[in-house]
Amino acid sequence: MDKKYKPIVAVVVLVILVAVLGIVSHVVMKYIPSGEKMDLNEYYGEMAEGEIAIVLGTEKLDERGLVDGDRVYLPLNVVNTYLNQRYYWDSANQQVLYATPSELTTVAASSESGDQVWLKDDTVYLNLTYIQQYTDIDAYISKEPYRIAIQYQFDNIKTVTVKKNTSIRYRGGIKSPVVTSVKKGAQLRLIEELDNWDQVATDDGYIGYIDKKNVGKASETTFDRNFEREQYSYLTMDGKVNMVWHQVTSTDANAYFADATANMTGVNVISPTWFYLLDTSGNIANISSADYVAQAHEKGLKVWGLIDNFTQEVSTTETLSNTAARQNIISQLIQAATSVGMDGINVDFESLSEDVGIHFLEFLRELSIECHKNNLVLSVDNPVPEDFTSHYDRAEQGRVVDYVIIMGYDEHYVGSEAGSVASLPWVEQGIQDTLAEVPAERVINAVPFYTRLWRTTGGNVTSEAIGMDQAQQVISENNVETYWDKTTSQNYGKYDIDNSTYQIWIEDSQSIAEKVKLVSKYNLAGVSAWKLGFENSGIWQVISDNLN
Repeated sequence: MDKKYKPIVAVVVLVILVAVLGIVSHVVMKYIPSGEKMDLNEYYGEMAEGEIAIVLGTEKLDERGLVDGDRVYLPLNVVNTYLNQRYYWDSANQQVLYATPSELTTVAASSESGDQVWLKDDTVYLNLTYIQQYTDIDAYISKEPYRIAIQYQFDNIKTVTVKKNTSIRYRGGIKSPVVTSVKKGAQLRLIEELDNWDQVATDDGYIGYIDKKNVGKASETTFDRNFEREQYSYLTMDGKVNMVWHQVTSTDANAYFADATANMTGVNVISPTWFYLLDTSGNIANISSADYVAQAHEKGLKVWGLIDNFTQEVSTTETLSNTAARQNIISQLIQAATSVGMDGINVDFESLSEDVGIHFLEFLRELSIECHKNNLVLSVDNPVPEDFTSHYDRAEQGRVVDYVIIMGYDEHYVGSEAGSVASLPWVEQGIQDTLAEVPAERVINAVPFYTRLWRTTGGNVTSEAIGMDQAQQVISENNVETYWDKTTSQNYGKYDIDNSTYQIWIEDSQSIAEKVKLVSKYNLAGVSAWKLGFENSGIWQVISDNLN
């Protein structure tokens, strides 16, 4: 080789070697996991002096707790939303109430730390020890930065087990910063499975991603717990409940009990409308009668006195949000029940706005305590579940009362378009939705003894509620041809008079039979009916035949 080409060749070889080394280095670096550590201050977010970050289960919260020495406080709204909804803030008396199955406890708020309830900057905080008194949780507290991780879900949790010592990273990918290291055998809570990475959480508050090769297959885990809380016991009847509401509007009307129930058979519970709110201080009207109860007992009937909130000038929200008013209602109800010998109390508070939801639940908790002390069955009436009634919280109701009653009617109502009061599919859907929250053995489905006669005149729709006999009278007098409507499982009729069209979806022995059959289909606690006096004489046997 010519000497003058040797340097050129050397340079070319050198360039090639450098390029190869660069490529090799790039390839090697590409597949070498990063050892960069995640900045935990960035990971948990900036905090002011005295604040502590909160991780609940597999979620980092934006809300902050407070830390003072070795005491940790969580915001009441966080506790109620995620951990335990029974801590009730009584703003008027600056205290937190907690209703157990047997007693109502109170803890006064303090403007200073050190107590169980800390009121700071108009926010209520609960001491971790106070939360743990009534709530099954595991808490992990760490420093630098201050954070608390709380595990509160322990049943049927998806988990993966670490197969070798490895890292959890901020994002999926080996170049993402390391959040924490985990050892072989560690059990992680699985949030989401991706193609090559799993999103996981450690019990002590780290949430990130782990290489799927480094963990086993997902499995469901139930964690052993030794936390003991007082359990609710329920006063329930041995057989199916066959109940009817009796609208009693005056003390004198109690005297008509014998006439009203003369032809009634099969019923084992009667609920007279004896109580209603008089004012926002919790005073109630009371037209209960010991003689009525005695006659009912002679007929083998239990008596569940009903209280309603139908007094329009009395605000249910203002009443139930006042602890003294709630206690006043409860005191009067219990006194009335024991004085006349009632067997239970039926709460019929309707058209509840969203802002009264938490106060209504607290009322039921407090009433439940006193009812069970006095051996009184507590039942509560609810509309068919809809999105706009989620604040009724039937699940919590079902935990604290003996029976949750579905008012399976008014599918169509005054002001709506013409239609059935209670079509079978609509009623059945209401039952299914309720059973998603309440155990079937304590759910009662209520049926209507009335229907609506709809009148449409020039596009204007009106209606009136009529009983079973009156409905048959309308059909007979107007020679209406009816047919069985499979869609609603009701007999339907239509006729025209004087430029008006009349429609009626009839509640009769056939339609009621189909509704009562749902009790057996879903193993419900029983049936109720609104109201005594709207029925025809044969309906009692229809209910009994299809209930048992």
